[in-house]
Amino acid sequence: MFTKPQPSIKVAAIQAAPVAFDLAASLKKVTLLTAEAASNGAELVVFPEAFLSAYPWRYAFDATVGSREPRGPKWFAKYYESSIRIPSSEFDVLRDCARENGVVLSVGIVEQAENGGGTLFCTTVLIGKDGELLHKHRKLVPTGAERVVWGRGAGDSLKVVDPGFGWRTGGLICWENYMPAARLALYQLGIEIYIIPNADDGPTWTATVQHIAKEGRCFVISVNQFCKVSDFPADYPPFIEGSSDRNPENEGSVWQKDDAVNSGGSCILGPLGTFLAEPVRDKEVILYATLQHSELIEARMDFDPVGTYSRPDIFSLSVNKKPGDNVVFND
Repeated sequence: MFTKPQPSIKVAAIQAAPVAFDLAASLKKVTLLTAEAASNGAELVVFPEAFLSAYPWRYAFDATVGSREPRGPKWFAKYYESSIRIPSSEFDVLRDCARENGVVLSVGIVEQAENGGGTLFCTTVLIGKDGELLHKHRKLVPTGAERVVWGRGAGDSLKVVDPGFGWRTGGLICWENYMPAARLALYQLGIEIYIIPNADDGPTWTATVQHIAKEGRCFVISVNQFCKVSDFPADYPPFIEGSSDRNPENEGSVWQKDDAVNSGGSCILGPLGTFLAEPVRDKEVILYATLQHSELIEARMDFDPVGTYSRPDIFSLSVNKKPGDNVVFND
C-alpha cells in the first residue's frame, strides 16, 4: 500500500569512504555523516555500494584459475568479519541511526548469508524512519572479478517500496543497471526514486545514469565512494611495497597513501536526465537536492516507459520473484 505522495523531499548522497575492513569504525562514520545530512534537512540519505565495510579495490583475494595463494583466504576471512548479517547487533546500529535522525537510510553493505555459510552478497538495505527494514536488494550479477567475492542475488528483491513519504523507491547496484530487463522490471513497478549505489567513476557512467533517469522518467541518485589508499589497512596487499599492482592514473607508479583509488562522480538527476546535483570528483562531499513529485508527471506526459510508450501486445517480460533457495523445508 502506497500513501499519498509527499509533494517534495530533500535527499542526500554521501560521497565518502568507509574505514575499509573495520566495521565498527565504518558504522561510526555512517552515523556521523547521516547526522550531518539530517541536520541539513535531508529526509532520504544514501550511501555507496559496499560501504560496510569495503569495496575490495584491485584485489580478488589472490584467486587465479586453478590456484590459490595462502594469503588470499586469510584476507577473505578478514573481509567476512567486517561484513554484516541481518539481523545482528551491527545491523541494529543502522536501524538506530535512521530512527534517531528521523531519516530513511539507504546503505550499501557486504552481507553475510543467513545460514552462516561463507558466501557474501553485495546488498543495499533501505531502512525507514522508524528503524524498520523496508527492503533488501542483493546484486543480481557481480561484475568481473567480483564474482569471486560475492554470490548472486535473486528476483525476489526486484521491487519498489513506500519509505513513508509515498514515493515508489527502489534501485539496482552498479552494473546491474546495464541489464535492460532489470531496469524494465523497476519501471513497470512505477519507480519514482531510483537509487544507484555504484563503484564506477568513469565518464561514461554519468551518461548511463542520465539515460536511466530520462528513460525511466524517474529521479536518480547515483552515489559512489571517494576513497584513497590511506582508507585501507597499511598491509592491504595491492598497495603494499613490492606489490605488482600499480596506479594507472600516475604513469604506473607504485601506490602512495594519498593516491585516489576511486574518484567518485556522485550526482542526482531529475526525470528528464538533467542534473539536480552535478557530478563531483576527488573529494568527500554530501550532495543535496530537493525532488518535486509534480516533475514526474510532467516528464511522463510525452514519454511513459510502461504507459504511452509500452507495447505489451509486442513485448513481454517474465520475472521470477521466488527467493534463491536451493532447499525448501516443508512443515
